[in-house]
Amino acid sequence: MNLPSPNLPVFAPSLLAADHADLRSGLAEIESCRLKWVHLDIMDGHFVPNLSFGPQTVSDLRTGSSLFFDTHLMLEQPQRFIDSFIEAGSDLISIHIETATAIADVFASIKERSKQCGLVINPDTAPEMAEPYLDCVDLVLVMTVNPGFGGQDFREDVLPKLERLAQWRDSRSLQFRLQVDGGINVERARLCSRFGADTFVAGTAFFKAESRSAFAEEILSSV
Repeated sequence: MNLPSPNLPVFAPSLLAADHADLRSGLAEIESCRLKWVHLDIMDGHFVPNLSFGPQTVSDLRTGSSLFFDTHLMLEQPQRFIDSFIEAGSDLISIHIETATAIADVFASIKERSKQCGLVINPDTAPEMAEPYLDCVDLVLVMTVNPGFGGQDFREDVLPKLERLAQWRDSRSLQFRLQVDGGINVERARLCSRFGADTFVAGTAFFKAESRSAFAEEILSSV
């Protein structure tokens, strides 16, 4: 599945905020809103302090779903699990620049399997860390909270990072998508879009919305 053009906004609800006893129903809720993406947060209890789910869960969810599986690996050693998540059905796999791994080699292994790759930077990471890899990624995710912790405030100090990445994208005529994740609601999605973001992840705000379809429509119409 190909990525849409960066000038077309994408909303990707995070399945992490769904009922973990019935994740398939959470997936169905996303599909019922006529959305195309789902964001899958994979946590290992090491790189971040929490655990989520693994390749088997992704594989089970893949059966019968045509959603684009946007898989965010918050793993200490992501290179060990790339093949497993590709085989499970991930369409795009993002890894953190902060991991002590050979980033370029991981991206090459993902591309060899005809999948898309993404790079993630934490709120306190300088965008210059991502700059050498921009020519070979399909997506850059700028975390707007620290990964692995719930209930944090949105970090407005990340907005200049978004702007800088968007400037590099434009000046080099690149096509990577610019994603934000953490504390995203309609107002913050609109704010981030002004600084160059085109792909928006929200978990709790989506699954706790009175009308999930209305929330999704408002996000997409506001950016």
